[in-house]
Amino acid sequence: MTGTAPEISILAQDEGGGAALNEIIGLTAAAGVVTLVLLWIGWMHRQHKITWLTSLADWSGRRFKRPSWVALPVAMFTASIICALFGFIWDVSLHIGNGRDDGALANPAHYFILIGLFGIFVAGCTAVVLPFDRPGPAAVRITDDWYAPVGGVVMAGCGLYALLGFPLDDVWHRIFGQDVTLWGPTHLMMIGGAGFSTLAAAYLEYEGKRAVGPDAPRDGIGLKFVLYLAFAGVLIGASVYQIEFDFGVPQFRQVFQPMLIAAAAALALVMARIFLGRGAALIAALIAIGLRGIVAFLVAPVLDAPVNWFPLYLGAAIVVELVALTPLLKRPVLFGAVAGLGIATVGLWLESLWINAVYHYPWPTSIWPEALAMSIPVAVLVGACGAMAGMVITGQRLPRRAIGVGLVVLTILAIGGAAANGLRYSTPQNSTASVTLTEAPAVDGQRFVTADVRFNPPDVISDDPNWVSVLGWQGGLENERGQFIDHLEKVGDGHYVSTQPLPVSGTWKTLLRVHDGKTLTAVPIFLAGDPGIGAQEVPAEAQFTRPFVSEITILQRERSPDIPQSLWLIGCLVVLVCTLAMIAGITWGGGRINNCEPSGSEAELQPSAQA
Repeated sequence: MTGTAPEISILAQDEGGGAALNEIIGLTAAAGVVTLVLLWIGWMHRQHKITWLTSLADWSGRRFKRPSWVALPVAMFTASIICALFGFIWDVSLHIGNGRDDGALANPAHYFILIGLFGIFVAGCTAVVLPFDRPGPAAVRITDDWYAPVGGVVMAGCGLYALLGFPLDDVWHRIFGQDVTLWGPTHLMMIGGAGFSTLAAAYLEYEGKRAVGPDAPRDGIGLKFVLYLAFAGVLIGASVYQIEFDFGVPQFRQVFQPMLIAAAAALALVMARIFLGRGAALIAALIAIGLRGIVAFLVAPVLDAPVNWFPLYLGAAIVVELVALTPLLKRPVLFGAVAGLGIATVGLWLESLWINAVYHYPWPTSIWPEALAMSIPVAVLVGACGAMAGMVITGQRLPRRAIGVGLVVLTILAIGGAAANGLRYSTPQNSTASVTLTEAPAVDGQRFVTADVRFNPPDVISDDPNWVSVLGWQGGLENERGQFIDHLEKVGDGHYVSTQPLPVSGTWKTLLRVHDGKTLTAVPIFLAGDPGIGAQEVPAEAQFTRPFVSEITILQRERSPDIPQSLWLIGCLVVLVCTLAMIAGITWGGGRINNCEPSGSEAELQPSAQA
């Protein structure tokens, strides 16, 4: 039977449309009980009816030389963000290796994500609840005698935004199907809330440093490491949008990857250099490498899941450090913009050496013109915003309100414009692939074949495509960790052959992937039948000719094809409004802290920014 577009579409939504009702009830009840307990603890603390929370916070404050309302929440936040990071990367690997979940509670990684995100929210609320005295001049008034630090309010807001992604994600799956992709809008809420909460932690740290004043003991090596770790966290948090590229299953055009790397580097490394001084960008990058390396080791060799690589950011860090040696450092916004320009050019070229050496999909030369056109404006503006965030947490005066807000708005527009361009792709019309499969030795009882592929017409793609490869995924972790990638060898015009046997049985989904500039398309080779969503098997016959189709119809088989475009637009707009609200909250927090003039003693803390 020849594979056609109807055969790879979704015919039903029995399993791919959201969590089971009993799981939703159970999770809601558990969240409600935990929330009530935490509210009770907070109320008892505010009424001075318990002392253990104050004692624990005071002990943390003595250990970290910060006010109690900073030390304990930041410790909670650090543990929570690492927990969420581990769960997130493990979750992506499980989806790549096994496909969709049997249920929300059947995926062990979900527990780590949920605990981590809830911990971020609780850490922010703890910072809000702890102080009995006003925690600095920027504090937010809750009641007549209750003031909360700005960083705590923003952290709680980011955590709440991330947690909202869970119920909205279930609603999304019920309406649109269970899209197995990182870049689902509600998925971006969860990872975005966690990623941007690192900025809130930086706000809270600065408020604490201002509160202790210049007479406080100097930060020891341990606390200094924690500060570097914080900016490594900002770098990792801003990098989570790249994870599908890291695992070798990108579902969108390759030009996104350089832009995302440049943006993450410009934000985190510029902030680190301004706040922590000479060498901070490089140290933050090295700590991020160590943390990501530990998580990657736990996920792949230890848990036997698909391998993930990650950017090193060392080239970008070197660029930031070199630019900081110039007088530009005395003009932070300009420094951030110029550093962003260097990151998006020299930094990306240096990063490409690593990408091309180890990643599943290296960067071809054809990518550079469009990649630079997207990366440079984004990195320049994100670098400027990173500099303003660095100015906030070092007590330097921001530019005029109109300039600061204008830069944030321009940054959002630049990212939106670059993303809109990156999302544009085409599928060849009236083009097919003729595939001849030759049997290869079976592996663990599963069928493997080699492939000979001819494009019709032969010039359907250029001579220098981004990739022509075979991807096999969701094959179960017993076989090649559930993932298989083979870059086909070109042997003639429109004629390619596989370089290793590929899996075509069991639960594998194996497809021919073609990416050439704005062309992003695929042909199914073998797709396991999926009764849960009513999808028929697409068999791997000895010879077949199948049309090129939009790749997303194969990679995201669970998505419903019959949902009106207007409903999809409404769903995206709801997520966009929530996201803009979070960005507005972070911007408000930075402005509020900066607009509160430091006292003379506090101003003495500022020169460290120029070190």
